[in-house]
Amino acid sequence: MSTATYTVTGMTCGHCVASVTEEVGQVAGVTAVDVDLESGRVTVTSEAPVDDALIKGAVEEAGYALRA
Repeated sequence: MSTATYTVTGMTCGHCVASVTEEVGQVAGVTAVDVDLESGRVTVTSEAPVDDALIKGAVEEAGYALRA
């Protein structure tokens, strides 16, 4: 099992959290997504390490951006 934490910018409400959770949760291998609205932290649990580019793409598909 692998866990990675990212910081997402632009989230302001529960709908934002739901959008990011849904999109990141669809990435192959991801088993859990925990989003903290206040800090912007997104913790992704997966069966094996997931390519950061796939997570970035999912976050962007939801309408947000990863902090560099």
